[in-house]
Amino acid sequence: MPVTHDLGGFMVHRTLPSRERTMVGPFLFFDQMGPAHLPQGDGIDVRPHPHINLSTVTYLFDGAIDHRDSLGTRQRIEPGAVNLMTAGHGIVHSERSPGDERAHGPTLSGIQTWLALPDDREEIDPAFEHVAAGALPVIEAHGARARVIMGQLWGAAAPTTTYAGTVYADIALSPGASIPIDAAADERGVYLADGEATLEGVPLEPMRLYVLRPGIAATLRSASGGRAMLCGGDAFASPRHVWWNFVSSSRDRIREAKRAWMAGDFPRVPGDEHEWIPIPEVPKTVSYP
Repeated sequence: MPVTHDLGGFMVHRTLPSRERTMVGPFLFFDQMGPAHLPQGDGIDVRPHPHINLSTVTYLFDGAIDHRDSLGTRQRIEPGAVNLMTAGHGIVHSERSPGDERAHGPTLSGIQTWLALPDDREEIDPAFEHVAAGALPVIEAHGARARVIMGQLWGAAAPTTTYAGTVYADIALSPGASIPIDAAADERGVYLADGEATLEGVPLEPMRLYVLRPGIAATLRSASGGRAMLCGGDAFASPRHVWWNFVSSSRDRIREAKRAWMAGDFPRVPGDEHEWIPIPEVPKTVSYP
């Protein structure tokens, strides 16, 4: 079941991690942001905060976000594009509504996910990658329009970097549409973000992640129209520990990251150095397998 958080004017629905499931392929965090329409002059302000040993993927349906990070990156993300930020041994970033969006009252709707890095790549150098909407392949057939965000699906491959076997797609379903859900990936999840859909005749509840059995082919259909996300990839042999914004295969590494953030040892975000999110006493994201 999703957990809902009010982040001051807009809602975030968190499906992963959960008691029932901690990972689907490399995906270990799955948030739906909004949809929200904030007051004129307002906006989201996620102050600088750290990550280790993961990649974050931001994908918007509506609105815009300005991303800044400790590498010196400043990138606006808009619907259909993807921001991939790889934390590796440590990165700090902020996410804020652009000024022009605030002027008329910003909208925000989209999906933010975290992906675990393989054991031998957790401590790689931090990196940032932006892939424009026009560079991501789109498949249209049988009333469905699917944008491949990461990996290979339906005979198309996204240019987005992957560190482990990964599949990720945004599927828009017109009334009467259908699309096959490939059985090639070790683990697959289907998430209904909006509207109505069924998977092999089973009605899907919005904002719930449905995990498919390995090797089983299925068909996603919609009678009245909907929007779904497909995510998954290679199964991870070793578990991941999650505490606040820190993810690692090692609990000791998370303890060190906590110490480093409290001591001010992480790098600053150029142009956004004066604010930061302190270590919480009780974090909203905790998963110790």
